[in-house]
Amino acid sequence: AVEGSASTSFSPTYSNASYYTTLALYVASFPGLWSQIKRSTKAKVKRKTYVSAGEASKDGKELRQQAGEIMAYMKANNYEVAEAGETITFRGLVARSTSQAFFLTFCTALGMASLALVLQIQFQDLVLPVIGSPNWFLLCLLSPYAGIYYWRSGDRVDDMKVKLAANDDDTFNEITIEGNDEEIERFWQTLELTEKGMVKVEGILG
Repeated sequence: AVEGSASTSFSPTYSNASYYTTLALYVASFPGLWSQIKRSTKAKVKRKTYVSAGEASKDGKELRQQAGEIMAYMKANNYEVAEAGETITFRGLVARSTSQAFFLTFCTALGMASLALVLQIQFQDLVLPVIGSPNWFLLCLLSPYAGIYYWRSGDRVDDMKVKLAANDDDTFNEITIEGNDEEIERFWQTLELTEKGMVKVEGILG
């Protein structure tokens, strides 16, 4: 009786339906990890328009002053004028980030560990020639290559295109900017601009 119970094959206690549903969802989302690694080497380009109080408004700025502040901001962030005209193109070098490389390695390690867990459950009785039962968690050793891929891509050249204009009665200045999404976010926050069509709400504590 003892031998019979010992030879009984393993029977999972989880629902097959829920397991395969989870597996399908995981397989569908796994390509997103590779997409994240690929996107890390490229700028996410957006185009937005902001406004500021113009020369005719109280505490407003004339167009020349606003242009000077934009130029000073770009210079401070290592951007140089590449093309000058109605639209000015600023070009800068975005250095590789050690923290980004480690972050990608960490995310890849989590993804590989999750994949290993799925494979461990799916192929628990698998035995391969020479190596025997595979240790799927060794896939986690591939995670540093995500950081290496990002690092080898090198520094990135970014272009920021800025167009500055004032309305007819000089009550507001309009700044249209196209470039890296993260840089645009820093740009409007530093220069205290308001996105066109949006209302600036002051904080409760002033």
